[in-house]
Amino acid sequence: MVRAAEEDQNINSGLGDEATANNDDKNSDMEMMKEKFAKLLLCEDMSGGGKGVSSALALSNAITNLAASVFGEQSRLEPMPPERQARWRKEMGWLLSVTDHIVEFVASKQNTNGVNMEVMVTRQRSDLHMNIPALRKLDAMLIECLDNFKGDHEFIYASKKDNETKSMRKREEDKWWLPTPVVPPDGLSDATRKWLQFQKDSVHQVLKAALAINAQILMEMEVPESYTETLPKNGRASLGDYIYKGITVEHFDPDHFLSSMDLTTDHKIVDLKNRIEASVVIWKRKMSAKDGRSGWGPGVSLGKREQFEDRAETILLILKQRYPGIPQSTLEISKIEHNRDVGHAILESYSRILESLAHKVLSRIEDIQHADALTQNSSSRSLKLNSLKDSVKIQASVLGIEPNILTSCGKDTFNTC
Repeated sequence: MVRAAEEDQNINSGLGDEATANNDDKNSDMEMMKEKFAKLLLCEDMSGGGKGVSSALALSNAITNLAASVFGEQSRLEPMPPERQARWRKEMGWLLSVTDHIVEFVASKQNTNGVNMEVMVTRQRSDLHMNIPALRKLDAMLIECLDNFKGDHEFIYASKKDNETKSMRKREEDKWWLPTPVVPPDGLSDATRKWLQFQKDSVHQVLKAALAINAQILMEMEVPESYTETLPKNGRASLGDYIYKGITVEHFDPDHFLSSMDLTTDHKIVDLKNRIEASVVIWKRKMSAKDGRSGWGPGVSLGKREQFEDRAETILLILKQRYPGIPQSTLEISKIEHNRDVGHAILESYSRILESLAHKVLSRIEDIQHADALTQNSSSRSLKLNSLKDSVKIQASVLGIEPNILTSCGKDTFNTC
């Protein structure tokens, strides 16, 4: 009886400890949530003086900072630690809960006592209702992709001081802080190559979807007056003569146009993007204001203006798709900073960080494929060299000459030897 009582006491004690731990976790989560939403309500002005940023920008910064702290250390293809995954889902859930209360009025039919009536009811705003679930799905797909890299694989990551990997340079030499992937001497197996390509294709689809959502939201944001005040008087002055002539040629090819531009660095890509975006804003304002003065020059019809504007927007779309990792343009930064729509702020920041993470994962996969390609090329050169040596040995045996004599002769003097 005494032993049974002691066992019951131990069990109850254990349950009590577990309940206490759960309560501590809940209290910790509650305190963390209070702190996060207090900062949002104060709009990043902890003095309480009302000099903070807008609510939209505060939410955008909160999502961006959370992503940086969670995904900033994701330099390898490996699953996220469970505690970081839990933190990401929990805190993003808090921040996205704001969208549940961003609503719009819609007409709804109701039957009251046999009488059909049309009343106005509230529902989540259309753009949020459509894009938030899509972004959550893209988020889950990226986390799942990282989870697929758990366990042992044919590739490993070498330490930065490993002398054997000095020849296996990464595609981006300036990113010296990233670990270098190392594949087997004979390269990856066919099965691993196919699996790796499948993961790459999946992440690429996520990247395309996130890019599309982000581009659409940025397009819907209003252009701030503070941005337009800094623009030149016409589009040609913003573009410069060389770019202007490239866009206004009779037979326009966007790929040919971009191949003629110097896009060797991120700075030059962003500069081109800034110039074209500024010109598009100028032309749209002139056309909407029905200004008789042409931004292109005298004698240019309205149809031609629209055609040139479409060309410029096509170039911007290609730049965004081809260089997803480049910094934001001046117009994009200005829109985000001056945006007052909380829904747009959440959609833009969420799609932007998913775009950034997808690009990072895609780049890490391409690093491994690059290392595999280098190994294959090295193996191919080794096979050719061995084949050449075998051929020399056979010819030497037929001619009755020492093989080292033939190998010491150049190919131009082979007949003389």
